[in-house]
Amino acid sequence: MSFLDRIYYGNTLKSWLFAIIVAIVLFATLKILKKLIIRHLTPLAEKTETFLDDLALDLIKSTKFFFLLFLSLYAGSFMLSLPGKAASLIRGATLIAFFLQTAIWGNYCLSYFLNRYKSQKLEEQDAAGVATITAFGFMGRLFLWTAVVLLILDNLGVDITALIAGLGIGGIAVALAAQNILGDLFASLSIMLDKPFVIGDFIIVDKDMGSIEHIGLKTTRIRSLSGEQLIFSNSDLLQSRIRNYKRMYERRVVFSIGVIYQTPYDKLKTIPSLIREIIEAQEQTRFDRTHFTEFGSSSLNFEIVYWVKNPDYNVYRDIHQAINLKIFCRFEEEGIIFAYPTQTLYLNKGDMTDF
Repeated sequence: MSFLDRIYYGNTLKSWLFAIIVAIVLFATLKILKKLIIRHLTPLAEKTETFLDDLALDLIKSTKFFFLLFLSLYAGSFMLSLPGKAASLIRGATLIAFFLQTAIWGNYCLSYFLNRYKSQKLEEQDAAGVATITAFGFMGRLFLWTAVVLLILDNLGVDITALIAGLGIGGIAVALAAQNILGDLFASLSIMLDKPFVIGDFIIVDKDMGSIEHIGLKTTRIRSLSGEQLIFSNSDLLQSRIRNYKRMYERRVVFSIGVIYQTPYDKLKTIPSLIREIIEAQEQTRFDRTHFTEFGSSSLNFEIVYWVKNPDYNVYRDIHQAINLKIFCRFEEEGIIFAYPTQTLYLNKGDMTDF
C-alpha cells in the first residue's frame, strides 16, 4: 500500500488531498472572479445612469470571505465519503453562512433603495418622507434579521415552532409592559404617514410653540422661540390640538383703533376709506374691511381686517408696522386724534348741605 492510499477517517490520503485542492482552487477562483468583476464593472457603473449595475456592484463587494470559504469547503467535501454527522455539520455550517450572506445582501439592497429614496426626497425638500423611509427601513432590517436568525436556529435543530409561540406570548407580555413606548412608536408612524407636520414647520401645541427639529420613533423635538428645546412624546403630541403655521397660505390680521369722541362727523366718515387706501398701498396685502364698530368707554372704535399674502411672520410684522406708521402719519395730517383712557368729572356747584 502506497503512502497516498493510507486511510484516514474513512478516506484515503489521496482523497483528502484532492478535496483540499478542490476547496483551495475553488476559493481562489471565486476570490479572483470577484476582483475581476469589480474591476470591470466599476467603470461601467460610473458611465451608465441605470441603478441596476450599481446595485450589482455593491452586492458583489458585500460578498464576504466566510461565505466563499464555507462554499469552497462544502464543494470539497463532495470528494470525500464522510459520516452522517460530519456531512450534516458541514452542510449546516454552509447553510448558516449562506443565510448570513443572504441577510447581508438583503441589507445592502434595502440600504441602497433607502438611500436613493432619501436623496430624492431631500431634493424635493420633503423631510417627512425622509423620516418615514428611515422608520420603515428600521422595521425592514428588524424583520430581515429576525427571519435569518429563525432560519439559522431551525437548521441547528431548534424547534422554532415552540420558539415562535413563546415569542408570541412573550411579545404580548412585553407589549402590555411597554404599551406607552409602543403607543409612541405607532404615533410616530402615524405622524410620518399622515404628515400633520414635517421637519422645519412652525407649530403651536397648547401654550408651547417652536419649529420642528426632529421626528423620532418615540419623541418629537421642537426648538422654541426663546431657544430651548421642547421634547414631546409622539402619542401626547397627536392627542393635542396642533396649529401648523407653516401650512398657512395667507395670514389674517385683525386690529382695532380708537379716536376721541370730539372727532367731527365728516372726519369720522373718512376713516374707513383712509385706512383702506393705506392698506391697499402695501405690497402683499389684501384689504378685507374697516368698520366703525362701537362706542367705547372713552373712544370711538374701528375694527380693521386685512390679509397678508406671505405667511412669513417677519414679513407680516414689517407690513403691519408700515401700516401703523402710515395711519399715525395720515391721522396727524387730517387732525384726527387717537383716543386714550380718560374720564370727565362733572361737578355740581349747588349749595352744600352740612351733616
